[in-house]
Parts: sequence; structure tokens; C-alpha cells
Amino acid sequence: MSFAETLLPLPLYSAAQVRELDARLIAGGTPGFELMQRAAHAAWRALRRRWPQAAAVTVLSGAGNNAGDGYLLAALAQQADWAVRVLAVGAPQQLAGAAAQACAAARAAGVAIEAWRADAELQGVLVDALLGTGFRGALREPYAAAIAQINASGLPVLAVDVPSGLNADSGLVEELAVRADLTVSFIGLKLGLFTGDAADWVGQLVFDDLRADPQLVAAQPCQALRLAGAALPRLAPRSRTAHKGSFGHVLVVGGDRGFGGAALLSAESALRAGAGLVSLATRGEHVPASLARRPEIMCVATDSTYQLPGLCEQADVLVAGPGLGQQAWGRSLLSALAASPRPQVWDADALNLLASAAVTLPVDSVLTPHPGEAARLLGCSTAAVQADRPAAARALAAKYSAVVVLKGAGSLVAAPDGRLLLCDRGHPAMAGAGFGDVLAGLVGALRAQGLAAFEAAALAVWLHASAGQQLGAGGRGLAAGDLLPTIRQLLEEHCPCLQ
Repeated sequence: MSFAETLLPLPLYSAAQVRELDARLIAGGTPGFELMQRAAHAAWRALRRRWPQAAAVTVLSGAGNNAGDGYLLAALAQQADWAVRVLAVGAPQQLAGAAAQACAAARAAGVAIEAWRADAELQGVLVDALLGTGFRGALREPYAAAIAQINASGLPVLAVDVPSGLNADSGLVEELAVRADLTVSFIGLKLGLFTGDAADWVGQLVFDDLRADPQLVAAQPCQALRLAGAALPRLAPRSRTAHKGSFGHVLVVGGDRGFGGAALLSAESALRAGAGLVSLATRGEHVPASLARRPEIMCVATDSTYQLPGLCEQADVLVAGPGLGQQAWGRSLLSALAASPRPQVWDADALNLLASAAVTLPVDSVLTPHPGEAARLLGCSTAAVQADRPAAARALAAKYSAVVVLKGAGSLVAAPDGRLLLCDRGHPAMAGAGFGDVLAGLVGALRAQGLAAFEAAALAVWLHASAGQQLGAGGRGLAAGDLLPTIRQLLEEHCPCLQ
């Protein structure tokens, strides 16, 4: 999914909240048909910008207000002398209110409206005005067949408000959805456009507030906020007399046999993100590699839990889990960390051991699970987590009284008090080993420099995803360690070291 960050608002709403906004706008004196006209004009403008030479439109309409937007768009295309057809998947006689008025306006404009057929000819830009934000559950016929027809056509597709078949709240596609090239969303951005399966179905996202009263919109609580540069937490500038002790000491614990690289990546990430001191407690055989790669990291051969209390006492923030393993060595080290009062970041095998009830999570912690780890922590399937990622993130935060970063497309940051942030940056080139280790070290470094758990997680997720998005433009083969120089650059751009 592509977007212009500066053009999209930060609040993300549920479908019900947007319907409530719509009702308030109507109650405030804006007729429903006028809002529908504004939506049609917004979609028509977006269509002409994207496909100015198309000259033909086929609208597939349903039986609700989403169809009304489609009928009015068809009328605008007809008035512009484009070739226009409406294929009614939902019978026009089922329309009510403003949608019925829109259908009548399309007929009056000379739009050809005919019943949809599986063998109907599609031409030009296809406009998905089938189901809209009210869709839930499994697709019914003939809608499933119409959506399959759209996707098989090879023609450009504009989705009105949300691609039909996509859950506007969770981003779930249970069976099938319209694969849009362009989605035009109205009044308030829907959370489901940014997480779950959405990235594969939404295409380019355009937003239009339909000239809604800003004060009315601002008064409506939202489900989540998008992470964007202007609203991100910031580290304070550094004093010119600062020293290494001013910016925290991060201790990374991990790297069982065969997994030393994970812990080293995490420690190097903490170092490059500005932690004043970084220590690494790992298997003795990994110490030479650490010293050779990054001598600034204080690498300690750790074979026994008896060594950890002293190391923890010297540190300000603990990062546990990268390459830790789930054998006796990892379990014993994590048990020792769990007894420490220091703020902690738990990732990877620390989460798997937490899910098995082998340890108890300390207070003031940040958890960074991918969907599989989140499923184990919640005692459910990965599919259940992915079916409603916002609910899963909030459930984890509540269950463990911790800040949770649920990684994946549309990463989420959830707080125990219900706050939810969403990051719509990133790149599929980041689908590889080590990226989570880099993120864990980054969260640890930001905590060590004074940010609270929720703020540190938010800034870390944005920096990590933004670096991946920037470097991912180069294509496949991106390595996790490649992110570090770009994260450092982005951090400096966002919060300069000097005033």
C-alpha cells in the first residue's frame, strides 16, 4: 500500500465510529444525499487523476450506501462523456434513502443500469461499490462471484471507501476481497485499511473528509493513531558536556550456541541508536566474534546465572531473548532477569518461555512478539491473532500489563491502558532473520536514553519500519544489519543530537 504520510490524518476509526460521524454530520444539517454527492465527486477526482485517459467506467453496485456513491460516480462519468455501465449486483429496488435517490439521479443522467451477470463484459476502470464498511463474515453470492470476476479481469480497480470483502475494523480477508489499485476513503480513515491483510488489497490510499466539520470529527474518539513524524516522541538534545553515563547502559542477554548473531545484532542496534554503554551477556564462544565486529560492546562470557545479578545491577535497561534459546541455559538466565527491577524488553525466546509459564514478566516491560509468538502468549492460533490484530495487541497488553509491539504488516503498539498506535511503514524486503533483534535493541536504547516504555516502543517501531521502507526500495536481499546506519540517520533527522 502506498500513501503520502502528510496527506493522511492520524486518527483511525472503526466502521461503527465512522457511521456515527456520518450520522452526526447529517444531524448537524448536512443531508445524507449531499454527503453522498461529495463522496462521488472525491472518488471521481481520484479516478481521473490516476487514469486520465481511461474514458470508460464500469460500476459494480451493491444494495447499500456504498452503491449510492457508485451510482453518483457513474452519473459524473456519464456527464463527462465517458462510456459508462452500472452492473447491479444488488437489485436497485432494494435501495433506500439517499442510495435510492442516487440511483434515480444516475438514471436521469442517462446511465445504463443492468443486472450483473457472470458473463457480463467489463471495460475501462472498474469501480467497486459493492459492500463498503458494513461487511462482516463470509461473502454471499452473487457478491463472491462478482468480486472474483473483478479480480480476474486484469482491469484497473477503484474501491469506494474500502475494498469489498475486507473487514474495515481488522483488515481481515476471510475468503476473497476486491484487489484494488486505488481506494478512496471518506470522513474518517478505517483501522482495517492499515493492518492485517489490507496491504495486499487496498492499493494506493486516498482520503477525503467530505468537508466534515473538523470540531465534530475531533470530538469523536478514535480506535488508534497512525505513527507519523510530526507526532512522534523525541529524545532531548544532548548537552555539550554530556558523557557516556548520561545516556544509559543497555544489557542484552542472549545468544545460545548457534544463535550468537541475534544477540550481537540487538546489542549493535542499541549502540547505534545512542545508548551510552552496551553490554552483551552471551555464550563464551561468541565473545571473539563480538570483539572483532564491534569492540565498543562489552561482551561477557556468561555460563552461569550467578554472573547476571552483578551485570543487571550495572545496567539501566535489559533486553532479553535474541538467540536465547529455550534450553536450560536460556531458561536459567531469563529466570534471573525476571527477578531484576530494571526496565526490560523481551523478544524471541524470552516470549516463548513466558508463554510456557516458565517465568514471570517483570513490571515496566515491553514485549515485541511476531504473530506466532503472540498466539502462544494468548493461547490461541496465529490465524486468530491475524484475524483481529488490534484486539490481539490490546489483549496482550492487558494480560501482561506491558507495552506490546505486535509486529507484521501494520505493526501495532499497545499500552495496558488501551492506547493503540499503528505504523503503516515498512517493506516486504524486511521479511528475513534478524530484523526483530534490531528492533528489540532499538527499543532498549531509547528507553535507556529516557523515554518511557510506550514512547520508546512507538519511536523504535517508526524508525525501524521507515529505515526498512527506505532501504527496501533496493529490492530483495536486505539484511537486518543494513538498517543500522539508516536508523541512526533517521533518528538524527527526527531529534538532532545538538540543539
